[in-house]
Amino acid sequence: MGRIARAIEREPPFNLRRFDDPQKASAHVLVSVRHNGRVTRDIVLLGSTGSIGTQALDIISRNPERFRVVALAAGGSDLKALAGQALDTGAEVVGVADPDAAIALALTIDQEARHRGLRPGEFVIPQVLAGPTVATDIAGMECDVVLNGMTGSVGLKPTLAALNSGAILALANKESLVVGGKVVTSAARPGQIVPVDSEHSALAQALRAGKEAEVARLVLTASGGPFRGWTSDQLADVTPSQALAHPTWKMGPVVTINSATLVNKGLEVIEAHLLFGFDYAKIATVVHPQSIVHSMVEFVDGSTITQASPPDMRMPISLGLGWPDRVPGAASACDWSQAATWEFYPLDEAAFPAVRIAREVGALAGTAPAVFNAANEECVAAFLDGSLAFPGILSTVERVVAHHVEGTAAGEGSDFVSDEQLTVDAVLAAEAWARPAARELIGG
Repeated sequence: MGRIARAIEREPPFNLRRFDDPQKASAHVLVSVRHNGRVTRDIVLLGSTGSIGTQALDIISRNPERFRVVALAAGGSDLKALAGQALDTGAEVVGVADPDAAIALALTIDQEARHRGLRPGEFVIPQVLAGPTVATDIAGMECDVVLNGMTGSVGLKPTLAALNSGAILALANKESLVVGGKVVTSAARPGQIVPVDSEHSALAQALRAGKEAEVARLVLTASGGPFRGWTSDQLADVTPSQALAHPTWKMGPVVTINSATLVNKGLEVIEAHLLFGFDYAKIATVVHPQSIVHSMVEFVDGSTITQASPPDMRMPISLGLGWPDRVPGAASACDWSQAATWEFYPLDEAAFPAVRIAREVGALAGTAPAVFNAANEECVAAFLDGSLAFPGILSTVERVVAHHVEGTAAGEGSDFVSDEQLTVDAVLAAEAWARPAARELIGG
């Protein structure tokens, strides 16, 4: 288990999946002890230059006694930022997905060190890795926590590598769990995956308030995106600039469009089912524009436990890094001295069918979620380049999934594979089929 010196066994606040024997559901929290005697956790950070990664590094930099970065991985689109992160953290390994960027990254690290006035010996010279498998390779390193902050299903193999390494997986890359489904849950031991999505972090916290048998339902909150209250007719002429103007969160373009269509919420419904083991009938969605209540757990006695905080991803990220312990000062709390109004509305599934479709896809399981996600990514790209109307995103995704499940598609990877036969290769083949299938429908 690498640097792990001891394991603390605790009663789990939530289960990764259901167990016949509840004694099997104990979570192991991994804690490293460094040579200087201070308790710390060694962190591997995937997607370090993205939104999740940069906020994670902010938390880590303010808590050097608790966390130490041992490796960073990024796509390679911002080598200067990655070089700066390498110098700031002293990471021993730095990787980029771009296979041609290794030399450029090494030079950029050297240039940035000179710019800072650092001399040889005054900074860590990391091992630089490059190539399409670099995130997977780094995710399998010896460490205590792997934070997967990548975007898209490309995070699947790194997620599996982290689980196989024995490290705690702080998961912000929801797509890898959604498309991997049973492949991922079967690879994880109880409590090994700690959710970083604000909604699922909220559920994990609220579930501490009661036993599994006492839970009536999980309630995921959705901001409603920039088009809350719009009708189907109004959505017909939405532009990319309008869809990218999220009223609450600052995110990458794909996640922002997914929030506008509510595909993001659909993926989160599937994620909640896989993380916590509750049937889809026990997972509800409600629109909450203020994004202060991140999700809720309703118990059988009529109690509802909410998790509330200002919309700041540093709080759930800090819990992912330190779970089950909290990190003081990770983010600001609500200001209870100020008047505030929190609103909740039912979801309009006629105008925003993404959650309904996702429930159907999640119930089918197998390769259906992989096709759903891959087709959506292609449709989002087409919407952003102006070749697909906003409502066409979901209508196209639904058609691609239907072709796959009903067996009306043709080509390698087009056949639906159930959970019982699901493998990584089957997931990747389904995705590889879904992308050109979606492009063909868009072009037609």
